This record gives sequence, structure tokens and C-alpha cells, in this order.
Amino acid sequence: MPSENSGNVTIRELPQTDRFKQVAEIFVSHYEKKPDFYVRVPGRVNLIGEHIDYCGYGVCPMALEQDVVLAVAVETKQTILRLHNAEKIYQDFQVDLKHFEISIGDGAPDWHQYFLCGIKGIFDILPKDVDLKGMNIVVSGKIPPSAGLSSSSALVSAAALATAHAHSFPMSKEKIANLCAECERYIGTQGGGMDQAIAFLATEGCAKLIEFSPLRSTDITLPPGAVFVIAHSLAKLNKAATADFNCRVVECRLAAQLIGKKHGLNWPDIKRLGDLQKALGVDLTQMITIVQETIPEELYTKEEIIRELETTSEQLSQTSLTQNTRHIQSFRLKQRALHVFREAHNVQQWATLCTGPADATTLPNLGLLMSKSHESLRDLYECSHPQLDRLVELSRELTYGARLTGAGWGGCIVALVAPEKVDTYMNMLKEKFYSHLPPEQIGSVLFATAPKAGACIFQK
Repeated sequence: MPSENSGNVTIRELPQTDRFKQVAEIFVSHYEKKPDFYVRVPGRVNLIGEHIDYCGYGVCPMALEQDVVLAVAVETKQTILRLHNAEKIYQDFQVDLKHFEISIGDGAPDWHQYFLCGIKGIFDILPKDVDLKGMNIVVSGKIPPSAGLSSSSALVSAAALATAHAHSFPMSKEKIANLCAECERYIGTQGGGMDQAIAFLATEGCAKLIEFSPLRSTDITLPPGAVFVIAHSLAKLNKAATADFNCRVVECRLAAQLIGKKHGLNWPDIKRLGDLQKALGVDLTQMITIVQETIPEELYTKEEIIRELETTSEQLSQTSLTQNTRHIQSFRLKQRALHVFREAHNVQQWATLCTGPADATTLPNLGLLMSKSHESLRDLYECSHPQLDRLVELSRELTYGARLTGAGWGGCIVALVAPEKVDTYMNMLKEKFYSHLPPEQIGSVLFATAPKAGACIFQK
């Protein structure tokens, strides 16, 4: 059987748990047949390294117990995809897989469009002589949506894995993770590869240092006494529904290109701040100094950037902007670049602390890195939310540190808590933040977690 860290996604015997029994019952009730196989893809929480994966820098996430599970029956005589969501708020969907497109208009994409992204990613690389098959699928998701815990990426990844398995097209974990990072961009979000990488490469009991170009992962064993608590701000943002996320991607790209131009590099070739650092051959602390010296303005208009790069509006649109950011007329380049380089340095320090000998200072120092990360995301990257900031403030007395996790603008915080303080901390949040919620809802927005395993296929 393949190891957890390499090779193809593991195929295992179907576990007899309530989770899978419930999904099977829904499937049989809806399709009047049994599934051929199941796919499980976990959500994730990023412990440190926010908004830097798409700049080429390493991150440190871990997989959650919360997941997306698919029950799948393959149809060999037709090419119809039928999707049924266990959550009744989502409408059923079907389409002929020989003739489908992903049409994204204004606003948030429909849930099935994320699923189609994963299918299209596999179809793009399937050998031409493979006969397309239909699929009947039940989707059951336990990851809170729009929470910064990777519910959308888990759905895209589950769709791709199910499609590959249904067409007898095995792929390595690294290859399918890279593919899913690419094909999620069909939905319009210019993300990095963190969500998909941890979804496939996660190991039970370990966080991961995920690095890119090429994709590689290293187990990060968390120090004894490290408990992570996830708390939802109750503010939701679908990052594909606005230009906020892509604007940050573009601001980082423009910062890299502006610095590259001032250092005599061919700026249109520079797409990421990580590429800029490699081209200049300096370390992260030197990059921070370079940003402060070469990007003096707090705000750049589009016209000023065009003048600095000695280019045209048309070329800037082609080389630097995305479709949903071409209307933006001003950009904060220095602040975004400073966050990226400082956050990349935080990740380096985090990995060093976790891999070195643990002592009484290790957990407080990890917590300090988390707090610094949140301050940077709030002040320099401007992707926090008043509800997130309130949760972080409430967490100060009872945790080592806390920060927003995921894209931001809503979603969750993650807090590092001593085991003996977990109950006290969670009870405090129930009293001061969640007191208006019915008790039965609190478990889905406030929970302690440990690192779980990555994607898996289950068969009887």
C-alpha cells in the first residue's frame, strides 16, 4: 500500500462509521442503487503563512476532521453527471459531461460549478482514447462554508479525485494537488496551491510545511501541549464573489514588477514576489529593506504604475491584472509586499521552532508568531474583519496567540491553547461571543482540533 507521503491517493476498505452509513443511505434513497466507491477530502486550517502561497512562499497548514465525502456510482452506458447534495438548501444538478461549460457570472458561483472545475481539470488531461463515463454522486460536506477552512477547494479536489478514479486514471498526490490548484482558477480565484496540497498530502498527527515550485511537503510535528481551537467569526465571505482576493494577488504582482523594473529586470516576466527574491538573490530580511527603499508611496494610482513601468494600460491589463481587477484605479503595493516577506519569515521561524528541541518558551514563541501574523493581515494586508479582530482580542488572556486563518474578510480564527485551558477558553467564547446562538449550533462554529489525514478513496 502506498505510504502517506508519496505515491497515489490511498484506496482503503470502507469504514463502518455513522458518517459513511448516512451518506450511503442518502445515495440508495435518491438513486435506488449502491455506490461503487467513496471519496473523502478534508478541510484545512492554516496555522501560519497567510496570503503568501500564491507569491511562491511556504505555508504551514494541517488537515481537519471536517471533510467533504462523495458517494459515487459510475455509469458506463451514458455520460450524464447527476449531483445531489445531502444539504437540502443546495439544488440538484445534472449535465451531459460531453457538453458542459463553467459559466461564472457576477456574484458567488453555484456549488455545482466548483464541482465542474474539478471534473474539467481531469478531462483536460485524460488521454483522448478514454471513454467518458457518467457519474451519479451524493455530496456530503461537514466543512462550514465561507469559513476560511477550504470548503470550496475540498469540493473541487473531491470532484477531481472521483473523476480520475471513475475513469481508471491514477495520479500521484503531488500531480493531482497541482492540477486542482490550477483548475480551481476556472471559478475565477487566483489562489495558490496550499489548500489542494494539504488536502492530498496531509498526514495524521502532523502539520505540514508545504513549499512550491516544485511542490514538496515536510512533516511538522507540533510541540507537546499544542491544542488548536477554531472559532468562526460568523461573518462570511465567498472569495470568488468579490474582487478583494484577486486584488491582493495583483497588488503583490505589481509590487514585484515595480521593484524588478527598478533593479533592471525584465518586469513582465516577474509574476510573484518569490520569483523576484530569487532573481535578486537576497534573503527575506533584505527583501523587506528593498521594499521600504524602492516603493516609497502608500498608494499608487493605476496611471502612476503605468508611468513607473513605462508601459500602457493595455499591456498592464495583459501582463498584470485579472479580469475582475481591471477596473481598480489605485493599489497599495508597499503594504502588501511587506506583509508577504514578513509572513514568509514567520513561517521559517515557525518551522525552526517546531523542528528544534522544545522547551518552556516554544509554545509562547509560536503564539507570538501567530499574533504578529494577525496584526500584519489586519494592518498591512487589510483582509481582517471587526468580528475576527474581536475574537482575537477576546483570546488574548487564555491563549498563547490567535490569528485569522484562510483568506479573511470573515471566516475563522485559529488559537493556540494549552490543554488545561481549552475548556475555559471555549466556555468564555460561548459566553462572550456565541451567547445568542442555540447550543446545538455552537459545535459547528467552535471546536478544538488535531491534525488529520489527507484525501482517500474508500471501496468495499
